[in-house]
Amino acid sequence: MVKIIVCVKQALDVAEIKIDKERRVPVTAGVPLKTSDFDKNAVEEAVRLKEKLGGEVIIVTVGSKEATSTVKEALAMGGDRGYLVTDPAVEGSDTLALSNILVGVIRKIGGFDIVLCGEASIDGFSFQVGPRLAEKLGVPQVTYVHKLEVKNGKVVAERSVEEGLQVVEAETPVLITVTKEINEPRTPTFMDIVKAAKKPLETLSLADIEVKKEEAGEEGSGVKVVGLYSPPVERKNIVIEGETVEEKAEKLAEALVKEGVVG
Repeated sequence: MVKIIVCVKQALDVAEIKIDKERRVPVTAGVPLKTSDFDKNAVEEAVRLKEKLGGEVIIVTVGSKEATSTVKEALAMGGDRGYLVTDPAVEGSDTLALSNILVGVIRKIGGFDIVLCGEASIDGFSFQVGPRLAEKLGVPQVTYVHKLEVKNGKVVAERSVEEGLQVVEAETPVLITVTKEINEPRTPTFMDIVKAAKKPLETLSLADIEVKKEEAGEEGSGVKVVGLYSPPVERKNIVIEGETVEEKAEKLAEALVKEGVVG
């Protein structure tokens, strides 16, 4: 039996973000929200472990009331109960503030065997929430995991590193961040969605989890974003001309070498 807490995030669907060409800023108005892709892998892995070993999968997220849909999606995938922290004071939280909030929820839930997170969120890609959370909880962390087993109270994880692969063993409780390669998330059926609607989902405020307002939101953040701009992209529009295909190919090769595209 394992008790697994999965942290999920409702993020902007980055594929739908457009760029204002004049101001070079992303236009987020009207962009739909979705469960961060890596977090779906974390949910899937938690459910697979539960199906194999027995136990409970608890879903946790932080955000607006709209994030309820993200929790329910995770419950439809196989989670057993969920918690949503929604409070005006959480707006603008960076990874530091977010980890403070998640720690509060997890401590309210009580003991656990594994905390699972995606390796990063699709809209931030900071890769920091999992490690910060592990540090605050005082548990070991194993990041970038693409294969996971639980044996005799220990996790055996295969993770990606720059030099290749690394196999790590750690005792529980432990925090794991997973990559997209670890599994293929299931698509809930209609009946799964119906059942999820009846599963416990508790909405919490900062006061409920004993987190101070100055520890959350912009006030509790260590990073302040002062601007976000898209780099200018200009095409050189070089036209390769020649009498024959061979001549054009030769000129193209010379141009690519000159531009440093190929050696």
